[in-house]
Amino acid sequence: MNWEELNSKFPEAIVEKIKEVVKKYNLSDQQAKKFISIVEEMYEKSKFEPGEAIGVVAAQSISEPATQMTMRTYHVAGAAEIKVTLGLPRLIEIFDARREPSTPMMEIYLKKEYNTKEKAVKFASEIKELVVEDVVKSSVVDILNFQIELILDEAAMKNSRITPEELAKRIKESFKTEVRAGKTKVVVKLKEDIEIKDLHKIKNKILSLQIKGIKGIKQTIVRREGNEWVILTLGSNLKKILEREEVDATRTISNDIHEVANVLGIEAARNLIIREVTKTLEEQGLDVDIRHVLLVADIMTVDGVVKPIGRYGVAGAKGSVLARANFEETIKHLTQAALTGEVDKLESTVENVMINQVVPIGTGMVELIYSPKKKGKK
Repeated sequence: MNWEELNSKFPEAIVEKIKEVVKKYNLSDQQAKKFISIVEEMYEKSKFEPGEAIGVVAAQSISEPATQMTMRTYHVAGAAEIKVTLGLPRLIEIFDARREPSTPMMEIYLKKEYNTKEKAVKFASEIKELVVEDVVKSSVVDILNFQIELILDEAAMKNSRITPEELAKRIKESFKTEVRAGKTKVVVKLKEDIEIKDLHKIKNKILSLQIKGIKGIKQTIVRREGNEWVILTLGSNLKKILEREEVDATRTISNDIHEVANVLGIEAARNLIIREVTKTLEEQGLDVDIRHVLLVADIMTVDGVVKPIGRYGVAGAKGSVLARANFEETIKHLTQAALTGEVDKLESTVENVMINQVVPIGTGMVELIYSPKKKGKK
């Protein structure tokens, strides 16, 4: 078998797959040749022709199956009942490049030496964000004495492994005021020059004060996957998590596209878009060729930042005035173009359709001038 010849015909990944199949099924030379000819035929069919409207095909191939998706779907992850947004709402979040997903999550993988149930549970409890409100049963504003009384939840304090003294110390460090710790309550003494209307604002700030854990990690679930323990989180803080010694940084991921772009770079964000879109479609039982998803992910990240598909992103940044006006905010685009004297060179599809010209797709993208010689002339 001449593998060098195959390398000139196919990409490396396809050649490796062919080798794998030939070896696995122990194909003879004749069988291998027949198999390669079938692969070659399929490969040639899968190529697109110069001038083919791949953008339109990709849009149609993703949008049509998406209309069959459930409008609002939640997946309950684990016994703690974390609701994960799926279906069409999740797809819209991805393509709109929302600044924050409705249910930000992380999958945290641990290094081999930390991959036991006990260490995973311990790590999960360490990273979970704990705020004052989580360990307080009730809170009272004492207007007469200008103080706030926090009645402690003893069971929550015990589970969180925190003492009243440690809680008082944390509040004192943050608010630079006198704090007294008792067995069942903590009293925060405030300055008397504070206005009464601000007392409740200060109380709310105290209740939302972070005591321990990593900011943003609201909930953690430890579950077994194969031979290892994985931690799922509600809430995401990828940068802080990757700083931890126990974490396997090569596999730990977040579903927040912008966070991944900031921490790991634009290529990682592109890969996350591909992963999240394909996962969302597959969960709904929809089969979409990954090349359509790859094209959308490339367009969203080609400029080095994550851009939404819409008026404030890809569609709104088109060079053609008519193409922008066709999408949304028609009057705004036409008025601005008129004021600035913008010229539309009619180089794309939409604007040519609008004015009934041949679109630059397929044979329409080639301009040929044929000047036949007149009879009798050389």
